[in-house]
Amino acid sequence: MRKTRLFAALTALLAATTAAAPASWGSAPGPDHRGGDRTCAHRHLMFCEDFATLPGGETTRGRGWTTETAGGTLSVERDASRHSKHLRIRTQGNGKAFLRVDGVRPPANSFWGRVRLHVDAFPTAPDWAHWTMVEATGEGPGYIRPLGGQYVPDLGRNLWGVGSDGGPTGDWTAWRESAPATAGVWSCVEWRMDASDNRISVWIDGKPKPELTVSTRDHGGADTDFVFPKFDTVKIGWQLYQGNPSPSSYDVRLDDIALDGRRIGC
Repeated sequence: MRKTRLFAALTALLAATTAAAPASWGSAPGPDHRGGDRTCAHRHLMFCEDFATLPGGETTRGRGWTTETAGGTLSVERDASRHSKHLRIRTQGNGKAFLRVDGVRPPANSFWGRVRLHVDAFPTAPDWAHWTMVEATGEGPGYIRPLGGQYVPDLGRNLWGVGSDGGPTGDWTAWRESAPATAGVWSCVEWRMDASDNRISVWIDGKPKPELTVSTRDHGGADTDFVFPKFDTVKIGWQLYQGNPSPSSYDVRLDDIALDGRRIGC
């Protein structure tokens, strides 16, 4: 009996210690695509939005964010299967609709991002149709796109790829065959912007995708160095750049958006 009580006490102590142990810097729990309301509660992050407290219906702003649209709308909806609210983005043709976070001042111009996302369908025309889901801008040239991709007709697939546009390195999207963009499923995507080497790294469902990494001199085959602007704005949503695409409209769902100086995890 004494041994039984001793074993129970040790088990309880171990459980309490494990529960209290903090995650190490750079660690991340496994992906949970269900999300859930109030995932931002009690989280001290640079930015966080889980849509839990927002009313349903079309929206133009939230806590610390506004919207940027052209041929698109943003709406807050409840998903009974996930027991949470999310942001639904709908665009027509090559429209755009973004949740826009201004006033971002990341320490050392570096930060982490995380978003849960669901894309109903990716474009299948025209050839090389290019789309963006995250864009970071600021003082200096260029639009940095850590999350986007392209329809590659030679493969008949959409592939994730990091890219840039408008800066000294030109317009490029470094898509990779090993990173297919899958429609109709929830995914958790993380990215890191590291200004020490102008490096962008990506994780999908908690797994690193080193083939998607770009940096100062290793990026999309461009001839000149790739350099970050001084970030002050991050946009999360959807934009397609080519006209008369197929399908002609796009539905994207976003949840649990977060930005911080440390890895947030899925």
